[in-house]
Amino acid sequence: MIVTRLDGVQLAQCIDELAAVLTDAVDGGASVGFLAPLDHAAAATWWRGRAEPVATGRLAVWAARDGARMLGTVSLAFPDKPNSRHRAELVKLMVHRDARGHGLGRTLLETAEAAAAATGVTLLHLDTETDSPAESLYRSAGWTRAGVIPDYAAEPGGLLRPTTLYYKHLKALPAAVDEAAGVAGRPLAR
Repeated sequence: MIVTRLDGVQLAQCIDELAAVLTDAVDGGASVGFLAPLDHAAAATWWRGRAEPVATGRLAVWAARDGARMLGTVSLAFPDKPNSRHRAELVKLMVHRDARGHGLGRTLLETAEAAAAATGVTLLHLDTETDSPAESLYRSAGWTRAGVIPDYAAEPGGLLRPTTLYYKHLKALPAAVDEAAGVAGRPLAR
């Protein structure tokens, strides 16, 4: 399994694969912002919309591959406000149903955490559907539950569900770029 950070060109080259992971996640019931059924073309359009934030450094996207097949992805969204340079949001951690249960979700999570720390981020936050399988991953990885917001978002079937907010403090790494985490000198537009 290889996890790599995608630059804008790489993201554009694998839009269809990213769309396949997204549609599989939605079809599998993951509450990642979309309703089922999610059309592949709509998923591809959504990923194309991530190209500009990736190019400007406001979004970092990693893809996990097993050979030629993409099996998962995770992203970090960096705020553009001067008072929030110390934090980032973990978004769209998705593992294809065929690859679940083998530690890929944890690998993607650890990759994003290490990359965030390497860029000086000391606080990560996320939200996830309350009582979803993802909650056990975040808790076991040391994330702290901050609270629940009722009726926050519709799950893929359209039913409004609560979301649980989590955060994690990170120890910032030295200024050296952690190439192993795929940081590759994220430009800071802060």
